[in-house]
Amino acid sequence: MLHISALPDSRAARNPTGPCIEDDHRRLDNQEFLTRVHNAAAALRAHGIGAGDVVAAVLPNRLELVVIMFAAWRLGAAVTPVNPALTDPEARHQIEDSGAKAVIADDTRALGTLDLATLAEPSSGAERPVAPASSDSLALIIYTSGTTGRPKGVMLDHANIAAMCRMIIDGLGLDETDHSLLILPLFHVNGIVVSVLSPLLAGGRATVAGRFGASTFFASVERVRPTYFSAVPAIYAMLVALPDEVRPDTSSLRRVICGAAPMPAELIARFESRFGVPVVEGYGLSEGTCASTLNPPGGLRKPGTVGLPLPGQAVAVMDADGNLLDDGSAGEVVVRGPNVMRGYLGLPEETARTIVDGWLHTGDVGRFDADGYLVLVDRIKDMIIRGGENIYPKEIENVLHAHPAVLEAAVVGAPDPVLGEVPVAHVVPMPGAEVTADDLIEHCRGSLARIKVPLTVSLTEALPRNPVGKIDKRRLRS
Repeated sequence: MLHISALPDSRAARNPTGPCIEDDHRRLDNQEFLTRVHNAAAALRAHGIGAGDVVAAVLPNRLELVVIMFAAWRLGAAVTPVNPALTDPEARHQIEDSGAKAVIADDTRALGTLDLATLAEPSSGAERPVAPASSDSLALIIYTSGTTGRPKGVMLDHANIAAMCRMIIDGLGLDETDHSLLILPLFHVNGIVVSVLSPLLAGGRATVAGRFGASTFFASVERVRPTYFSAVPAIYAMLVALPDEVRPDTSSLRRVICGAAPMPAELIARFESRFGVPVVEGYGLSEGTCASTLNPPGGLRKPGTVGLPLPGQAVAVMDADGNLLDDGSAGEVVVRGPNVMRGYLGLPEETARTIVDGWLHTGDVGRFDADGYLVLVDRIKDMIIRGGENIYPKEIENVLHAHPAVLEAAVVGAPDPVLGEVPVAHVVPMPGAEVTADDLIEHCRGSLARIKVPLTVSLTEALPRNPVGKIDKRRLRS
């Protein structure tokens, strides 16, 4: 497969005037994109960036961030994209922890050592940088969202990226006619791999959207005419909650993708029936370069599962003693393959606990159904122990989502002086729905054993989320 850093050259040589990438402000064809990458690489090199260095980019979603990635890769450097919503102390932690030699930020931040205008200046005509020869060169340092502690730097090399892109292209059937609309943040590996690198490698194109807004999103779809987009369950919930009169033209969309967190089967059904677009749900971690399973777009899609293991990697479940389980029982989901990260930056002990005998331990509990589809049971750390009985919040959440008045639900454990923990639920109702906490508790009693029925249900307008859009259960517990 083409080395990722050589992609701009390959596209420009094959079709110089063909569309490549655009954002809310500008559109670049293949030759223009290559020229931007050359200029940025020359500016980075003039600043002393070379092989083995790290470049930090503190930028919102815009095509310059993609240019910076390719420019750094041409020099053998790695990139760490920084969430622009972080405070300066939070951003500095990532910059310092990653050992970034250059920081690129827009003019609203005092963090930058290079500005975007410098990167866009024409190069002096000096010899252009060449792609690094080694596939084990570090490509990305992606920082975890930090909901379970201090964010950790996930080290992904070019071999990880190449393997993952190949799996995504094959798994989704991407080709030169595909056009992705990026709405997830570019500081997250899903946004980078699924919505930018994979379509560009497949010969297609990408549009980088700015800040997501449910009320304006479908106008962008109608204008851009993408063939797919990738999103998290929260975004699909917001789109389903739009007023009934919103009936957009979605005919350009061949499929849409959901990842980052399990999507309730009821929410999938509501989206598909309303907007007429199939939802392809997958599962993976940043530590696995994005995805490990996928519901096949051209085969049987099973809502309530996260699909089949992607070809090229092994996905299994393991008991607490390290034994692989093949009888359909639940255990920790483990992953092995060329997509598994190099490790956590500067944290060898944490890496050794996470990757054991080549298996990436995900911290998720799952099981395989009779057809080999992975069903996620819950996060190990989210399990509630009530009087010695294990309760998985996702089971309760699935029952709550089956109620027609429920848009979103999150269940966490609350301290109890006698039982240790008891389940409590936080629910966002469907717009205009009339439902009470007692209604939902009674609904749960019809499907759940007594010990699993939430002690309380709190109705709320929104659930707290981390920067990637996952429900922040640590905040709910506190």
